[in-house]
Amino acid sequence: MTGTNEAPVVIEPAGMARACVIWLHGLGADGHDFEPIAPGLGLPDSLGVRFVFPHAPVRPVTINSGMPMRAWFDLRQPDLAQEPDLSGIDQSVARLEALLAQQEATGIARERIVLAGFSQGGVVALETALGMQDKPAGVLALSTWLARPVGDGHGLQVFMAHGEHDSIVPPALAAQGRDALRALGAEVDWHSYPMAHAVHPSEVADIGAWLRARLA
Repeated sequence: MTGTNEAPVVIEPAGMARACVIWLHGLGADGHDFEPIAPGLGLPDSLGVRFVFPHAPVRPVTINSGMPMRAWFDLRQPDLAQEPDLSGIDQSVARLEALLAQQEATGIARERIVLAGFSQGGVVALETALGMQDKPAGVLALSTWLARPVGDGHGLQVFMAHGEHDSIVPPALAAQGRDALRALGAEVDWHSYPMAHAVHPSEVADIGAWLRARLA
């Protein structure tokens, strides 16, 4: 496994950073993948939002014939609900917790930090937030699923978005995760869009509105 200590891509606000979004990419992408979205979210300078886009380490991925690529954890079966790589998820959760602690050390309060992730990245963001006693400002869970429905969701705000035509992460699997999160006590703001495993322009606008509300 390589690349675990690479510095994330960071976009600083115009003034002092007073809030932060730590955003994890999906399988095979890197920290630059969601970099272009930040300016399109319409966040006012007054919120002082710093964006942190870490790079997943490079590791062999079983369902891709063992080919090494950036991945937050291994995928062993095309059916994502089967044989979750819990140790790999745990390693990435620890990494995200360290990134969050770094932001707190710069003076940004935990309740001003949003954890975000697309697909694999969303799995890690959700798992991290469920395991935290003091919750972050919220979680952006995009085109993702819940690998392990355990933890405490009370006090957790989740924006969950999914494509109606997603063949990679089936909508039914995402809906199971939504229902499990609610059963754990989380408040889930659910959105579906006419798209595949991707990001929809309407979704970007909705994310911006949700972030403005959470970080106001």
